[in-house]
Order: sequence, then C-alpha cells, then structure tokens
Amino acid sequence: MPRPARFRPALSRRARLGAATVAALVTGTAVFGVGQATAEHSIPRTDKEIPNLTQVQDKIKAYYGDTVTADGEHYASPRSNYAHQVRGIETKARGYLSKALAGHGRAGKAKPAIVLDIDDTTLLTYNYELQVGFHFTEESQDKYLAHTDMDPVFGMNRLVNWAHDKGAEVFFLTGRKEAQRDWSVRNLKNVGYGVPLDRRHVYLKDKEHPPPYLPCGSTCSTIEYKSGTRKHIESLGYDIVANFGDQYSDLRGGAGNRTFKMPNPMYYLP
Repeated sequence: MPRPARFRPALSRRARLGAATVAALVTGTAVFGVGQATAEHSIPRTDKEIPNLTQVQDKIKAYYGDTVTADGEHYASPRSNYAHQVRGIETKARGYLSKALAGHGRAGKAKPAIVLDIDDTTLLTYNYELQVGFHFTEESQDKYLAHTDMDPVFGMNRLVNWAHDKGAEVFFLTGRKEAQRDWSVRNLKNVGYGVPLDRRHVYLKDKEHPPPYLPCGSTCSTIEYKSGTRKHIESLGYDIVANFGDQYSDLRGGAGNRTFKMPNPMYYLP
C-alpha cells in the first residue's frame, strides 16, 4: 500500500498516488473514471506540475469522511461520499445479480458464481493506510493483519451474503500472500461474511508453491494471476456472473460475465 518518507515514490508492488491521480484529486477532476488510481510515468518539468501532497491526503480524508477515535484510529464514515458511491455500485450489482442468478435455474447450466477481491473490495484498508502514512510494506501489513480486523467495505458483506442465499457460489481472490490466510479468513468471518471461507473458496497468492493452473508460476502479473485463477474456477464448473475489484487489474483478462469496479483513490496495482 503506499508512499512517502511521508510519500516517497513507491518501489514495492503498489504504486501510490500517481501524478495524474494526484492532480485530479487536487483539482477535483476525474482520471480514467471515478475512483481509479493511475500510474503516471512522465517526469514533471517544473515544481508547479507537482501537487501538494498534504492537500492530496486531506482530499482523501474528506472523501472517506475521516473519523478519528479517542485512541487515534481512523475510520471511514458511513455518511461519506465514499460510502455513498459504494452503495450506488452495490445497488446496480444487486439489480444485475437478481436477473443473472434467476437465469441459472435451468438443469445442466453451470453453477453461478461471483468473485471478489479482498482489500478495498470486501475489506476496507483505510485505517491501515492512515496508520502507515500511505506507505505500504509487507512487514507493516503483516503486523496489522495479525492483530486487527479491517471493517467491511460498506454494505458488501450484506450483498455477498444475499448473493450466496440466491444461489451464487462465492470466491475471494486476493493478491495477499498465502501466509496471511488465517488472518484474512478470521477478518472476513468476524465482520459478517457468512459464506464458505475454506481453501476452495479463498484464493491467495502462493509464490513459493504456485498452482499448476497458472503457467506464469511465481512470476505472474496481477492480471495473469487473477484472470488465470478465474479461468481455473470456471474449469471447475462455475459460470462467473460477476467479478468485483477496486483495481482494473482485478477485472481484466476475461473469465467473467460482468465487472464491478469499486472506488479506491489510495493506490494503484498494475
């Protein structure tokens, strides 16, 4: 997850607050669609092309309706613009799924499924991001996940449980590493995801022992890993009627009838 000596350029697997996104946040314009963080590789010619990072952080906090507890923990507000946007996406998804799942009642048809990313699709990383100053490291993520449950993305636990009750098999597909499985499953369960959370339903990235259905093995890009895993799920006899993710790399590569992009201005995963 993200940046500095309070935003230094990200050299890890997550590119944080690309220049184009930063400029959009400061000026209030959209970049390639609402909620998409983008990686900008052009070199600024002068300092005037570089927005003030403190202002960017303030914009992000305002969007999430930053709420601080007495012990200094940061949480997004259910009345925030972020929460409002998420609910709009969930309303569209529920309407679509009502029809899509009803159409799978015929005998012999593949069982319907939905696939969801975890970070900022089903679990909200906002408190973690504020705690580490938008500077992701595997070490800080491990420490946080081992002892802290992230809140569910507003309403997603209810949407997922409803879809499961309507007949959809639910699969979680995340870039989190295999060593974080127990923490991730605990968190999903504790915040109300009442669906199967065994190894057959929760896919994490295992670089040490990559599954044989991924030809790219331990070198998979996010798109290769996620699309390859979705194709594997389809090979098990499922029809992925919907795929949910906060990054476009969660959604690209095929294997899925419809995609739903969740908002996330905090980081970019190519």
